[in-house]
Parts: sequence; C-alpha cells; structure tokens
Amino acid sequence: MNYRHSFHAGNSADVVKHSLLIALVRALQLKQGALTLIDTHAGCGLYDLGGDEAQRTGEAMQGVRRAFADPNPLLDDYRAAVQAVNMDGEPHLYPGSPQILAQLLRPQDLLILNEKHPQDAYALRGVMRNSRAAVHERDAYELWLAMLPPRTPRGVVVVDPPYEQPDERARITATLAAAHRKWAHGVTVIWFPLKDRATHSRWVTQLRNLGIPKLLRTEHWLYDSEQPGLYNGAGLFIVNPPYAFTQALPPLLEALRAALAPQGHKGEIISGWLGD
Repeated sequence: MNYRHSFHAGNSADVVKHSLLIALVRALQLKQGALTLIDTHAGCGLYDLGGDEAQRTGEAMQGVRRAFADPNPLLDDYRAAVQAVNMDGEPHLYPGSPQILAQLLRPQDLLILNEKHPQDAYALRGVMRNSRAAVHERDAYELWLAMLPPRTPRGVVVVDPPYEQPDERARITATLAAAHRKWAHGVTVIWFPLKDRATHSRWVTQLRNLGIPKLLRTEHWLYDSEQPGLYNGAGLFIVNPPYAFTQALPPLLEALRAALAPQGHKGEIISGWLGD
C-alpha cells in the first residue's frame, strides 16, 4: 500500500470528514447510553504539518488553514479539535480520526482502533499511549465484521480506506451488506474521495441496490465543473445517522463549502437519502 496520509493530512477532505464526524458523534451523545467507536483504517493518529511529506503537497493550506481563517462559528468544534493537539492557536500538528474520537469519549464510551500497516500501527500505539483506546493491527474488513455487534447498545464504525486497491469499493459494498445483516441499527460512516462523477455514480447505484433503509449520501465537490485527473472533493455515506445530526447538517455543509471553495469556484454540495 503506497498511500500515506502524512502527505494529505489536513487537506479539504480531512476538514469535511472530521467536521461531520464530530457533529455525528456529538448528536449521538445527546443520549446518555454508552457508545463504541470503531475506526477500521486509523492511520498514525497524529501528523506533522511542517514535515517533509505534508510540505511536499501543501494540501493543508487549502484545508485546515482555510478553515482556521474562516470566521464561521459552525466550524468552531472542528477548530477546537485541531487546537487541542497544538500548543498555540496555529495548526502545526494535525489530529487524525483516532485523536478526534478520543477527544470525544465520555467515561462510558469505548474506542477501538485498527491499522494494518505495521509502521503506522506502531506510530498509532505511541500516539494513543495515554488514551483508553484499544489498538489492533488486522485486516480492516475482517475487523469491521468481527467487532459487530459491539458490546455497548450503540456504536459507530468509521471506514476510511486509501482507495488504492482496485477492489476497495467492492470490498466496502460487500462488507457493508454483511455488517448491516449483523447490526441493522448501527451507525456506519464511509469516507470516499471524489475523482470523477461516472465512477462515483456507479458506486452510488451499487450501494442503493443494497436496500439499506437509512443510507445518507453527502458530497462536497470543490470545483464548479469536474476537473479530469484531479482530486475533486470528498464525502461520506452514513448509515442510520441520528435525527439531530441530519437537522444540523445543511448549514454545516454550506459553511464547509464556503470555507473550502478554491479561488474562482463556488463548489457544490450534494446531500440526500440514497433511497430518494
């Protein structure tokens, strides 16, 4: 696997993913019942935005740094999560999903992290050393099914793969179908990059054909028209999102669109139920 998130940490996809993830978990925590949070592709957990990899791409300049420069209070929770791992107000370090989920834990909640890449798993254990997280080094899709249903009545599975394998979408689709049979009321979050609309539309159709009743689709397109060969944005599929989250989602997505739109573009938000 050649993908290393250290090259892309803090980019616009991270801003969207982590903003929505924070909002989702907070909405679930409006109820006092315990949650199990499971991250199947956890990565290193913490990234140096001043490191060689991040500096080589410069993607954080169009992501987290734009979010920090935007005054919209709807992005305050996201900014606070990033500031929590930095000594001052500037984002020098970037928290991955494991760190962000750890920040959201209540005493009754559980956190299960998984990273197959040995070097990244070693780094993840060091980053999460003083947390209550359990860290695994297993195949993500095997772990996803093995952990269901979780020990707590409610939970969230976060699936955030690199999409470098040609069968990645097929594996997600098959595993989601099996997971839904085991845990129909559970919440699942699947992150995806947006590269071309045709490929993405085919996958949307495949997921719609699974017949999962409450499957929400959210897409953040950066440009006003498709840019062939470029990264065009990112989004999430969310199974069984709570009502409080879906109600708060439209203004949050609009805030993200406005903050992250490249110069000369307005960007586009697509959000709705797959069954509609």
